[in-house]
Order: sequence, then C-alpha cells, then structure tokens
Amino acid sequence: MNQRTLTTLEFYKIKAMLVEYTVSDAGKALAERLEPSTRLGQVKAWLNETEEAAALLAAGASVPLSAMEGIEPFMALLGKGKIYTEQELGHLAAWLTAVAQMKRYMDGKRTAAPTVSAYADSMRDCPELAKELARCIRHGRITDQASPELADIRRHIAAAEDRIERRINQLLSKYKNALQEQLVSKRNGRFVIPVKRELRRQVPGTVWDESASGQTLFVEPADVSDLQGELQLWKSEEERERTQILSRLSDFAETHGEEFRWNVEAMATFDFIFARGKLARTYNGIAPAVVDRPYVRLTEARHPLLGEKAVPLTVEIGAHWRQLIITGPNTGGKTVALKTIGLFALMCQSGLLLPAGKGTELGMFETILADVGDGQSIEQSLSTFSAHMDCLSGMLRSANGRSLLLLDELAAGTDPGEGIALSIAVLEELLERGSLVAATTHFNEIKRFAAATAACTNARMAFDPETLKPTYTLEVGEAGDSYAFAIARRFGLPERVVQRAEQRVGQEGPKRSEIEAEAETGIGAAHSGESGKPSAMTERKKRQRPSKSGNSTSINDQSSGEESEQPEAAVVGNKKRPFEIGDCVWIYPLKRTGIVYRAADERGDIIVQVQKTKMSFNRKRLSLYIPSAELYPGGDYDLDIVFESKENRKKRKLMGRKYAPGVTIVTPAEEKDS
Repeated sequence: MNQRTLTTLEFYKIKAMLVEYTVSDAGKALAERLEPSTRLGQVKAWLNETEEAAALLAAGASVPLSAMEGIEPFMALLGKGKIYTEQELGHLAAWLTAVAQMKRYMDGKRTAAPTVSAYADSMRDCPELAKELARCIRHGRITDQASPELADIRRHIAAAEDRIERRINQLLSKYKNALQEQLVSKRNGRFVIPVKRELRRQVPGTVWDESASGQTLFVEPADVSDLQGELQLWKSEEERERTQILSRLSDFAETHGEEFRWNVEAMATFDFIFARGKLARTYNGIAPAVVDRPYVRLTEARHPLLGEKAVPLTVEIGAHWRQLIITGPNTGGKTVALKTIGLFALMCQSGLLLPAGKGTELGMFETILADVGDGQSIEQSLSTFSAHMDCLSGMLRSANGRSLLLLDELAAGTDPGEGIALSIAVLEELLERGSLVAATTHFNEIKRFAAATAACTNARMAFDPETLKPTYTLEVGEAGDSYAFAIARRFGLPERVVQRAEQRVGQEGPKRSEIEAEAETGIGAAHSGESGKPSAMTERKKRQRPSKSGNSTSINDQSSGEESEQPEAAVVGNKKRPFEIGDCVWIYPLKRTGIVYRAADERGDIIVQVQKTKMSFNRKRLSLYIPSAELYPGGDYDLDIVFESKENRKKRKLMGRKYAPGVTIVTPAEEKDS
C-alpha cells in the first residue's frame, strides 16, 4: 500500500494503539510490521483470528501471555556454545512454565476459538528441561540440590564462616579500645573490624577498605588470616562446581533450540492476535463481511480516533454507483467521512475489527490512495494546487478497477473554471478505469456532473440552519450547500461584512448553473424514484429553450431577464401565462429556486415547495425559471413523487387498494412568507 496514504489516513496511529496492547518484544515487532494484505484468504483468516480473540476477552478470560523477558538475547546466543548465567536460565525456566500454561489454556478453548487455539499445537513445553531447571535454579541462584558436590562444598563454606565469625567476635574485646565501634562486617568477601586510623598499629592485620572520611580503617586481623585462607579455597571450589552445573544446564538447553524457536513464534503470534482483540474491545469492533470485489458499505461507522465524539457514518460505494461526490459546509465532516472510508478499508485488509454496525461489508482493493489536505511544502516549493496535481498524477499511474481513491476538495487551489474542468476530466478517467472514488467539493458544476452521470451520485453532510452547526450526518442522494454566510456569522465575522456579501450575491442574480444544480439536487432524487441514481432531467443540460425575448438560449447560460420585477405572470414566447403546478420558479426573498405546489389563489398567493418545506409567496415575488413542460416532458409525470414523502406515498397507495385502519397521512403545515 502507498505509504503516503497510510500516513494521511492515520493508519499508523491505529498501529501505534495496537502496539501498546502487546506484552512482548516479539509481539510488538509483529504489530509494527502489520500492513494491509490484498489476499482475500489472508484477510478473512486475520479477521477470524481477531474476532475469536475479542470473544475470549469479552468472556472474561485471563490469557496467560508471556512477556518473554530475557528470551530474545537468549535466542540470539543459542547455538554459539555460551554458558548461560543463573539469571538467563531462570528466565528460560519461567518462559517454559508460561508455554505450558498457554498450551493448557488453548487446549480448553478448542471449541470457542478453533483457529487461534491451533497455534498452540506447535508449542513444546520441554518438560524434562523445565523440571531440571526448576530443581537446579531458584530465585536466580543455583540450589544445593543441583549436585552432591555443591551441597558438600557449601557445608564446608558455612562451617568455615562460622569459625571465622566466632574468632573475630573474640577479637572485638581484645581490641575494643582501638575500634570505632563493636561490629563485624565484610569487605571483598573478607571478615573485617572497624579500626580508628590513629590506633591502626594496635591491631595487626590487612587493611581492605576505609571509610569515606578516612578516619576508619576496615582491618582483617592477623589472628583469622589462616581461617580466611581456608574459606577462600572452599569458595573457589564452589565457583568451579557452579561453572560445571551451568555448563551442563546450558548444553541441555541447546538441545531444544528448535522447540524454542517454535515457541517464540507461537507466543509472539498469540500476543499479536490478542493485542488486536484488545484494540477491538476498546471500540466494540465487529468483523465486516469481506467480498472479492471492490466494494464499500459502512453501517453506523465511527472513526476510531474520535472516540465518543464520532458521529456514525452510513455510506455505500460500488453497487449502484462507483463515485460518491460529498458536498456541504466547511467543518461539516466531509474530510472525516473520506478518512473513515479509507481507514476502514485499510483496517479491514489488516485483519482489524471495525467500530461499525451489522451489515458493514468491504471488498478487496489492490491500491487505496488518498489526496487529503492541501499538501503545501516550502521545502519542495509546492503550492496547494501543485501538491494536488502531483498526488493526482501518481494516482492516475496506478488506479485500476481494484482501486479506492479519496479526493478532498476537488478543484481547490487554482482558477475555479480550469480546476473544475480538470476535476471532471479526472473523474471521467477514473470512471472509465472502474475505480471507486469518494470525493468532496464545493462547486456546483461537479455536483451537476455527479447528478448527470449514471455511475455517480451526490451526497451531503447535513447542516442545521437554525443552530448554524453541522450535524456530521451523511445524506446520500442530494447535494449540499456550503452555508458560507451562516458559518461566517457563527465564527463572528462582522454582520455588515456578511450583509454586504449577501447583497453582492443578490445583485449578481441567479446564474443558470446554480439554478440547475438546485433543480438537480432538489428534485433529481425524486425523478429517480429516490434510489439515488441520476434522473433523466439531468441528461438534458444542453437542451435549448426559449428566453423571454423569444431567442434560444443554452441551459448553461446566465439568465438575462428572469430576475426583473415582472413576476405576476411568466413570459413564454410573446404571451404571458399564470404559474402552473410543477414550474421551477425563482424566489426573490430567498434568492433560490422552488417548485410550484399549488397555483395562485384569488389573492395571488402561491404555494412553493423549497426542498422539503412548503411555503406561501405572493406571485409578485416569483419569476418563472424552468416551465413544468420542460422539467417533466410527456405530460404524464406523477408530481406526487416531487411533493409527497416516500412514507406518505406508500400510505396513499395502500389506502387506494383497501381499507387500512389506523393509517393516516399527515401533511406538514405551510409556512407564510413574511
């Protein structure tokens, strides 16, 4: 996988969390080497192992994992003829005990965790060696039971030390006037007494040390020098016997080198697998279904790095559409949505469980590529746009039908017109290659492309216009607004500045591209039966229609006369006509479009549907933009699809077939224009 993508999507942060749950250096090394696999069988096996480990941990199991302390340097010296120390052999004994415990534990989990428990089959607890080590070494010291010779030598050492201690205690009285205090201590393994420096000549013997102040000398009296010599001889005998015992134990251990290697590998694998299980438990992870095709379906997916703040994401790419264009306000969660999609694909192919709900399903990708962030670099002299182009060129070199591409802020960092054209061309190229794409943008032209292209769809990050805060919820099938003015107010931009900006937008009037985007996103889903697929209406972008002057004008051209104050009737050719149900009209107070739901009453008030809300406006505040005959050619279009909710349409259909007790249809109240 692309290393830049792994960094951008914060996969390495997930790996760092995983590493923290390992208990051994060997398990940590496996976690650090973890990379997404492109082999379906491997991924399924990994996920199965992780799921079994998480289930065992959830059942309250205490897994006897070993930290394998001291085993790594032991294994590094194995086979080189080294005589190991008591501490090294003690670590080996403790590890063999842990191996035996793990084998017994896994033998009892054959039914609950058949895949994971199978790793214990390769482990060897070496019972003869373990028993011998336990007999000869305890608490890092060779025991008296290690050999009869050692036991006899230590008895002589104890007797010699006892004779020396009794004799030197007698000398305390003999030299008490010359002593700093009445005590016996050891220096360099020799029994000594503390003598005042100025009275040194009163105590014949050998000085072995002095105090920090230099006023006290630690002297071995000449009266015990013979006894001390005898003790040192026995000490040398003890060291010789100790070396022989350690050599024998080391040779015994060397004969089990191959078993040790299998044990290290199996114990490290257990450590790695259960670390994955522990990580999954921190966010209640589940194993997604895995299919052998490029596909993404996330259900209630929560980004693992956001913790409790994560808002669940439900999204699908690869079934009805291969490209998902996400729109909405800044700070609305678009980039987090992209990162969640990409990170989940990486985690799945690494055998990690996902913080998501049932129904989550992911396919296999050969490459996962992400262009998220502006990528500016002073060192490399890259602007935002240059960085995007550098990343895109690399993507296009490797993208194929098994690729997942995540593109943040399409057309950003350069002239909007040229950037939009390049972005659409890239999307078309990726569509031809069959790559799956999730992209974010603010541009209506790209939204329009998504609405008009069969294998693409729009989605928006929801925004609460009342609280002026994003809800971080993805709504597939509709494009979203940027809410630039609302967000500017929320972050404290002076009101006069925001109002001036709104006035400038109002003075410029509605552009045809903006109206078309509204029409496509507001009613395009209805034309497609709410399936999220593009409607037939979006395919007629280049159709010509008559302007108010009777001249033909492209649907992409800017309106020249439709924002004038002549609204009480629409002009078609040289004749005026009243507004009709289904007409797309421009609403001057809202500076946006709507669809006529009810024709004018005797006072000239017209009910207009704006997105999902029905509002009343006087006809003088409206002007025709697209006649219903052009929006819905053929004359037999069911406008209930536009005006009614899916739930109400189902209820109405049911009530039309038979009596349905308890079924009611609730129509939202109409809002009056103030």
